[in-house]
Amino acid sequence: MVDVDKAVVARLKIKGKNFEVLVDCDKAMDFRNGIGKIDDVLATTEIFKDVKIGERASEKDLEDIFGTNDAYKIAERIVKEGEVQLTSEYRKKLKEEKKKQIINIISRNAVDPRTGLPHPPERIERAMDEANVKIDEFREAEEQIQDILSQLRPILPIKFEVWEVAVKIPPTYAAKSYNVLKNYGKLLKDEWQGDGSLIAIVEIPAGMQESFFNELSKLCHGDVETKILKKK
Repeated sequence: MVDVDKAVVARLKIKGKNFEVLVDCDKAMDFRNGIGKIDDVLATTEIFKDVKIGERASEKDLEDIFGTNDAYKIAERIVKEGEVQLTSEYRKKLKEEKKKQIINIISRNAVDPRTGLPHPPERIERAMDEANVKIDEFREAEEQIQDILSQLRPILPIKFEVWEVAVKIPPTYAAKSYNVLKNYGKLLKDEWQGDGSLIAIVEIPAGMQESFFNELSKLCHGDVETKILKKK
């Protein structure tokens, strides 16, 4: 069981009635995502109407609403379907994870328009800190990108681009290179030649250009031809 003094409230309102349990914040959020067992989440097996005043839910209400008096089954529904009070530490962890996602998206897709080269993640993070960018831990990372870019541009020259790249791979390396082409971006065209070689056109995020070319070159021991067809 979880330490009651460190527990938070998980609450579910059904048909105008409140049902509450005391839970560990991190374990409850993991449980909502299919990780762990309910008995590891709970600080107590009591089902409350109001935790603050210690008022328990009546047996009749539990039976009427949930069709059972089994505290574990009821707690499962409360945690999965209800609202879990988040600690400041958990919110901070969510914010850091969302910040990393945003930095990764920008690093993969953006370049410095002056050089055509991607910005390293460390440079993007410094610029975000300097611009005092606010991260919303509950919004999808993709939804925040444009707002964040507008805050970064006065500090960091940045442009989102995708490149169309033509690739020709000799027969020896064609088959094992195919997954690399698909993993780095959108495969627009692939033509297998009579000799077993592969000619392809792939659309990749501009920020992935260096690692894309390096991985292909390493896999093919330098025996690969590439040509940038379009930047958009």
